[in-house]
Amino acid sequence: MKVKLTLVTLLLFSVFTKAQTASEIIKKADEKWNGEKSNQSSMTMTILRPTWKRTVKFKSWVLDRNYSMTLITSPDKEKGQSFLKRKTEMWHWLPGINRMIKLPPSMMGSGWMGSDYTNDDILKESSMVVDFTHKLLATEEIDNTNCWKIEMLPKEDAAVVWGKVIRWISKDEYLMLRSEYYDEDEYLVKTELGSEIKIIDGRKIPTRIEVIPADKENQKTVLEINYIKFNVDIPNSFFSQQNMKKLK
Repeated sequence: MKVKLTLVTLLLFSVFTKAQTASEIIKKADEKWNGEKSNQSSMTMTILRPTWKRTVKFKSWVLDRNYSMTLITSPDKEKGQSFLKRKTEMWHWLPGINRMIKLPPSMMGSGWMGSDYTNDDILKESSMVVDFTHKLLATEEIDNTNCWKIEMLPKEDAAVVWGKVIRWISKDEYLMLRSEYYDEDEYLVKTELGSEIKIIDGRKIPTRIEVIPADKENQKTVLEINYIKFNVDIPNSFFSQQNMKKLK
């Protein structure tokens, strides 16, 4: 009897340990946020500066890690601009001047639409699951919620703009509540905070994301999710230069 109990205990411990590896936690958090296959969303981004603020509204479509499309719907000055990632190619459509621009990898770290988000954040060139190694550092509390603290280091051949990322992911719902982004010299560049947890399309997620640069006082970008639907049927053909010009 003792032997059976011991084997059961070891088996349960093995399953539990496997489920709690850093890479598995990151994968679950990524799927919770992006959907297991795809998502379609509508968001409002507010760029806050010491003397002014600006609001940009956009729609987004994402299919696995190879395809994404973003359409600006407001303000009128930028309305109709679209951004496309199709595998390794990235494009920006400017209807005002009827021009299609190919975005080089060197621009992935640049601010998107003048915000504290990068082109990489929006176009999802890098993958938090595939392009990083993961290490569980500790267990800490964020807003009275128990979280795993995980260090993410870019793989040698990955197209990643960060030298290191540290994420705090809640143990109960796999929510990304805090992320810190560091450059190659390990200086903190920005902090990302997730809050206003709500149930949307059957899953609990942060609906407000604040991006706060480390070296600029009284400056941040706030992203609010107005609508999101996960695992929608989006064909690969949707992500084309022709469709960039027709989106509404």
